[in-house]
Amino acid sequence: MEVACLDLEGVLVPEVWIGVAEKTGIDALRATTRDVPDYDALMRQRLKILEENDLGIKLIREVIGSMEPLAGAPEFLTWLRTEFQVVILSDTFYEFAEPLMRKLDWPTLLCHRLEIADDGRIADYRLCIKGHKREAVRAIKGLNFSVIAVGDSYNDTAMLAEADHGILFRAPENVIAEFPQFPQATTFDQLKSRFEAASSRF
Repeated sequence: MEVACLDLEGVLVPEVWIGVAEKTGIDALRATTRDVPDYDALMRQRLKILEENDLGIKLIREVIGSMEPLAGAPEFLTWLRTEFQVVILSDTFYEFAEPLMRKLDWPTLLCHRLEIADDGRIADYRLCIKGHKREAVRAIKGLNFSVIAVGDSYNDTAMLAEADHGILFRAPENVIAEFPQFPQATTFDQLKSRFEAASSRF
């Protein structure tokens, strides 16, 4: 049996923090794991900006509620779930993800949690485990499943390396240049072909 492990933002849905940056006009919030390899440094930067601008969970949920999956993503995910077991491995947060999960018909999602203060301020974040994407793939392989993983950012590359087959999807040039060992796809049709090529089932 083969399991598909997919990143969420940039693969199936838009980048949440870019949406928040566009809503607030704060360009510094546009930074993502495509730009900053150190996830903790990135999150600390984001939380500091939110604190300085008195922005809380309410505004972020409003932004997320207005977002739609990437064009073609729901159809691709429907196909994928007919052929593979599918797990979404993301560095997003359960407190963010519900509206988008509903629009994707509730795939299995493993991610992190936020600490929300009574006034709606995002006080901190809690990782489920450091390197959870890589560790999840390792655990799935330990159950004698084969894993095909898809991501687009620096924080996905350890997962792609751990998987039996790793695929970069719509990755930026800096990530592609540093990780040329991973095949690429830029459309969902190409991604489907990559899965078919990597799978023993086709």
